[in-house]
Amino acid sequence: MGRRRKARECALQILYELEFHENEVDAHLEDFWRERKEPEEVKEYCEWLVRGVLRERARIDAAIQEVSKNWRLARMALVDRNILRLAAFELEAEPHLEPAIIINEAIEIAKKFSGEEAAHFVNGLLDALRKKKESEKREAEGEKGEEGKDKKDKKEEKNKESIMDKNSRLNKKKKEKENQKKKKENPEK
Repeated sequence: MGRRRKARECALQILYELEFHENEVDAHLEDFWRERKEPEEVKEYCEWLVRGVLRERARIDAAIQEVSKNWRLARMALVDRNILRLAAFELEAEPHLEPAIIINEAIEIAKKFSGEEAAHFVNGLLDALRKKKESEKREAEGEKGEEGKDKKDKKEEKNKESIMDKNSRLNKKKKEKENQKKKKENPEK
């Protein structure tokens, strides 16, 4: 088992226990690690996940609730709810990780701690969250793209005007030279 998977599983256990002892985070973490011998990397990632989920829980829960059509968060099994929270946090906080990796990890953890049916449930909700996030990102990029397009169009228009002005000046000079040449050739006119 990879270190990140182990960290996620530990984070799930801690978040589950904190559902009953929410105000005792530091003491609970200390007790949890006293009973287990894990590499420092596992501990650090686990604690980062736990503290991140706790810090962002209201926003994460709102996002989960938004994509879970017929399920209130309070009705979801504690294990499933915390798997969703962990993965939702990682989807936001770890943009360099592929969403498919985060979702697959959550599915595997759901199979281990909650069962096959829960894994399908977790997969469906996390996929909906992923699609929503990607859609919001595309919309934001589209708006930026439009602003950039407007700036580009304005710059091109200004360049065209500049070229037209330059051509106009050149044409005017050319006509003046032609007129001067004609005057020299035909001084009587």
